[in-house]
Amino acid sequence: MLKSLVTSPQLRVLEQALEASSLRHKLISNNIANVNTPGYKRSDVNFAAGLQATLAGMDPGSKKLPLRVTHERHIVPARTPLATPVVVTDTNTSVRRDDNNVDIDIEMANMAMNTIYYQAVAQMVNRYFANISTAITEGRR
Repeated sequence: MLKSLVTSPQLRVLEQALEASSLRHKLISNNIANVNTPGYKRSDVNFAAGLQATLAGMDPGSKKLPLRVTHERHIVPARTPLATPVVVTDTNTSVRRDDNNVDIDIEMANMAMNTIYYQAVAQMVNRYFANISTAITEGRR
């Protein structure tokens, strides 16, 4: 039973979201570090499209995650496919004459948005485990 609690599809999606956000943070930091590098092209992560495709492909007409088993003798549901973050480099634009396309104001705004996103997902993970803890202790502390 414990195994199914820590390998649930909901937790896997949250874990993937945290990993994608962490990767996005690294890429934004790299973009900021290269703001004055001639010819540098900014990079970003496209995770939302992969997540939407994953959720849409699970059950036609439904955006719900599949059920999980609570006993090893139950019928095993299909595993939740991974939503893979994709690194995208913007090669079509240039902000300056030296072909660099990093706008520091946009990157700083992206960094702030990504930080808020990461914190929100981390809170969801904390709530998930708090709910498990409440169930285990039957609401007593």
